[in-house]
Parts: sequence; structure tokens; C-alpha cells
Amino acid sequence: MSVSGMKKQLHKASQLLNERLMGAEGTKMDEDFLQMEKSVAVIHILLVELMSKTTEFLQPNPAYRAKLSMLNTMSRIRGQGKSVGYPQTEGMLGDCMLHYGQELGAASEFGGALAGVGEALQQVAQARDALDVDVKRTFIDPLQDLHNTELKEIRYQLKKLNGRRLDFDYKRRRRGKVPVEDVRQAWDKFISSKEQAERSMFILLQNDVDQLSRLAALVAALLDFHRHAHRILLGLHGNLQTRLTAASNKPERRFHSKRIRVTAEHNGSIRFYHQPSVTSTLHSGEELTVLPSRPSSPISCYADSKLVLDQPCCRAMYSFDSNHEGELSFSEGDLILLTSQVDANWYEGTLGGQSGYFPVSYVDVLVPLPLL
Repeated sequence: MSVSGMKKQLHKASQLLNERLMGAEGTKMDEDFLQMEKSVAVIHILLVELMSKTTEFLQPNPAYRAKLSMLNTMSRIRGQGKSVGYPQTEGMLGDCMLHYGQELGAASEFGGALAGVGEALQQVAQARDALDVDVKRTFIDPLQDLHNTELKEIRYQLKKLNGRRLDFDYKRRRRGKVPVEDVRQAWDKFISSKEQAERSMFILLQNDVDQLSRLAALVAALLDFHRHAHRILLGLHGNLQTRLTAASNKPERRFHSKRIRVTAEHNGSIRFYHQPSVTSTLHSGEELTVLPSRPSSPISCYADSKLVLDQPCCRAMYSFDSNHEGELSFSEGDLILLTSQVDANWYEGTLGGQSGYFPVSYVDVLVPLPLL
């Protein structure tokens, strides 16, 4: 900075201190100018707030927004063209439903309906992705451009105007010590800056057509999204009603269980017999199979709905390894014959020719011990 420029800055600072501390009165702007300046300040704050709130509306999760911004920045640094999209909530819920619908399989009515809802929600998520792109292109980007160009230029002009006003007021206050020509020159620069800033603010404030068109573009994008989502959900609703009607009209299926009698053998094995009904008698020709009961080979009898057992027993829900002498080890699924209940926390039982104690919480009692 030159000496004359530095002196001018000192003069401006001196005038500003006189106005702030000493109560000196500077040149006042007219009411129209002050009103336009106030409106421009409101528009500046409005644009910043509007862009932020619109982004939050489209992408409500701040953690995902931060992660998305970081990933896209890394993609640009690496020269990767494809950016990462925001994870829409409809898409995440749809993925969950589709996954478990496929797990249940096509034979399940509920599974098929769940998969259908998941696919529909994924379509809604795609429509919301399109909404994000559309709103950014037609609403957020134009507002950002307005903020970075016209408003930035107006703020620069107002700052320059204030500096020239301070310079003029300083020289006017020191009239007699400052040449008249310098005062006149400072006045001309001040008036020129005022007219330029006033013209720019006037053009901005009168340009309602552009602002309204951006607002209309936002509403149109929202309307398109909701129409698309409405069509998807309407079709989904009809599909679910059809499934519900079909499921309601299906003949009722009655449950018929195959009952099994389990008896203990002296060699430590458990013998299974088929018993068609509760009142039927056991015949030797109805024997199904003989399975050894040992800790490393849990009994697979879960295919049948219920077991009819002729003596107190329980099934192991978890594996248990004995830590002390007298305890009984077993594996998950083992069928243990109950001998007695020691207290509220321990049973005594037999498995594979071995007897011992085990925790009550590790087993599911199938046939309880008789009450004494």
C-alpha cells in the first residue's frame, strides 16, 4: 500500500472513531436507499438459511450428509466420476423387507407381501433420489449462484460506498486544512458509489420473476415426487388387498400332530415310537428308530410339534460343561431324564448312562417331575 493509501485509511479510521465514540454525525443516506439496503440484507440471510434448510429437508441426517460430503470429496480427488448417493430411509426399509421376504420364500404369503412392499419402497427411494437431483439443479444451485454473484457484488459496493463516505466526511470535517478540490473529489466518488450500489440493489429487488420461477420449480419437483410415490403406493395397496382377499378365502387348515413316545433303555439310548393318537396302544411294529443320546450328538426331534413322554425329562437349550465333580455335561438339543430337583437353581438328571447336577436355566422341561 502506498503512503497516500495508508493516509486515507487512517483518515477513514479517524472519522469512524469520531462517529462511534465522539458522536460525530456522518452523511446520512435517504430513506429509499436505507430501505433497499435493509431488504438486501434480509435476502442475503434468507438465501443462506434457505439453502441450508432445503438441504436438511432433502437429506435430514447430518451424520450421513457429512459422510457423503467427505466421500464425494475423496472421489473428486481420486478422479472418480461417480458420486455416492444419500441413503434414503425408504430404501433402507425396503432393503430390510425385501431381504426377509426372500428369506421366508415364495411359499409364504407374508414373505411374498413383504418382498412386494420392499420393492415398492425401493422405487419410492429412487423417486426421492430424483427429487434430490431436481431440487438441487432447479432451486439450490440458482440460489447459490445468486448469492455468489449479484449479492456478493452488492455487498462489495456497499462496503466501498461506506469507505468513500468516511473519506468525504473526514475531509469535510477538516475543511480549511484540506484543499477544496480534494473535498469535491471525495464527494464525487461518494455519489458515484452510491448511485452504483443503489442501481444494483434496485435491479435485484425488482427481479421477482426469477425468484418466483425458482420457488415454482421447487414446488413442481415436490409435486412430481409425491405423484410418483402416490402411484407406487396405490399399486402396492391394491396388490396387498388382493393378497389379503386370497388369503382370507383359503380353506382353513387344521393342525394334526404326530405324537412320539420316548422311553429310556438300559444301554443309555433313547427309543422313539410312533403313536397315532393319545389313546392308542404301543405296538412293537411301530418302532421308528433308535438314536444314542450322547453329549456330542444332540437328538433331532424338532420336526414334530409335540412329544408324549412317559417320564420326567427336559431338553437342553444351551451346552453345559461341568466345572465341578458331580455335575452333568451336555450339548444343546440333548434330551435329559430328570431324577430330582435339588433346589430352585439345580436339577439332577441322567444322560447317556451318566448322572449329575445341572442348572435349571440351561434346559426346557418337557415333562415335569411329579409333585411330592
